[in-house]
Amino acid sequence: MMFASSAVRTASRRVVASSTRRQFSSATAKTASSRSAAPMIAAAGLATAAFVVQQSKDKTYNLFGGGDAVQKAVADAEDKFGNYWPRNIMILFGPPGAGKGTHGPKIEDMLGIPQLSTGDMLRAAVANKTEVGQKAEAIMKAGGLVSDDIVVGIIRDRIQEADCKIGFILDGFPRTQKQAKALDAMLAKEGACVTKVIELQVPDSVLEERICGRWIHKNTGRSYHVKYAPPKSMKKDGSEKPIESTMLDDETGEPLMQRKDDTAAALVKRLQGYHGETVPILAHYRPHGIVRTVNANQKMDGVWGEILAALGRGGD
Repeated sequence: MMFASSAVRTASRRVVASSTRRQFSSATAKTASSRSAAPMIAAAGLATAAFVVQQSKDKTYNLFGGGDAVQKAVADAEDKFGNYWPRNIMILFGPPGAGKGTHGPKIEDMLGIPQLSTGDMLRAAVANKTEVGQKAEAIMKAGGLVSDDIVVGIIRDRIQEADCKIGFILDGFPRTQKQAKALDAMLAKEGACVTKVIELQVPDSVLEERICGRWIHKNTGRSYHVKYAPPKSMKKDGSEKPIESTMLDDETGEPLMQRKDDTAAALVKRLQGYHGETVPILAHYRPHGIVRTVNANQKMDGVWGEILAALGRGGD
């Protein structure tokens, strides 16, 4: 069955929007990963007309055909997204404490694309003993700094994995205009480019409180704050400071940690680097019409509303 492209796009957007925060049942989850299920099901239903999924509060009903038909339709649509549709490549910018750790995972879940941290990718490449990972390990053991070429190589390897087929979000890279140009050249070789740059903007004067009150779950990067987003387990002592033993991750119950550079003194130096080297990258991408600025100095719902508007096509 053939569908007009405009109808496909419109219906897909509607299905994806309505599915953003739904929890798919185990039956649907078997057919696609939780992050890509919503857009894949939307496209698959339109592309093949093979099935309709109607979800109630706690059960999913497949109205046309069995699980195999659904699985094939989703797989077919995923191939089309990955091979023929423009890849959604985003860069998330913001100074330390701007809210990247809070809002990045929400963008991940909504769009079904992974947020890639350069630190995590570097550690994974070293652990997996990839070619570029071994080069990076040798340099680090010698006390040197990993070159831009190696970091770009690690990104190149990482984005070939299945979860990046539709797109990905870069967090922590590029940090300089030189790195931005190297990233652009690497993406151009596969006919891709950065499609959206989101800047979370917060005045420097606000950041110290945010940074010094931040706690992180090391394994996942989930971020908490003693004032704005405390873990459920948090208890305070007589001076209203959090008791370290009670700072536990909401999902795993594992201990949270504070980064060594999440201090007022370290923040000064980090902000100097951000304004001096990272902010000019916005000027590099602005002529392409893909840079969007979000006021991140407001309540979280307001920030998220602006992010949603910025993510839309032509959004400001």
